[in-house]
Amino acid sequence: MEENNLEVIDYELVLLIRRASLDKKLGGLDRSTYTLLHQLSNNGPVGVKSLAEEFRLDISTVSRQTTDLELKGYVKRLQEPTDGRASSFQITELGTQKLMEAKKARLARHSQLFKDWSDEECQKFGELLARLNRTFIE
Repeated sequence: MEENNLEVIDYELVLLIRRASLDKKLGGLDRSTYTLLHQLSNNGPVGVKSLAEEFRLDISTVSRQTTDLELKGYVKRLQEPTDGRASSFQITELGTQKLMEAKKARLARHSQLFKDWSDEECQKFGELLARLNRTFIE
C-alpha cells in the first residue's frame, strides 16, 4: 500500500475521531452508555466479561459502567442460576426508551452529515466502516 494513502487515512481518521468526540452526549447519552445499551438491546443479557471482550476494555471499566447504568435504571442485573457469583445485564424498558431517543437524535445528525451523499455512497461507506471495525477484532 502506498505510504501517501496511509498518511491520508491516518489524518482523516484522527479528524473523524476528534470531530465525532464533540458530540459526546448526542441524544442525551454518552458514547459508552449508548454503545453498552445498544449491545444489550441487540444481544440480550450479557455478562461483564463478554462486554469487556467485545469492546476491548478492562473488566473493571465495564463493571463500573454497568453499575452506573444499573443505578440509573437502564439495565438490571440477572444472577446466573448455576453460579451465584456470576451475573449478566439486561436492558430495561427505561434503558430501551433512552436508547431509542438517543438513536433518533444520532440518526437525525447523521442524516444532516450525509445529506449530499447518494444512497450508494452511504451504503459503501457503511460497508467499509464495518470492514474496518472487523479488522480490529480479527
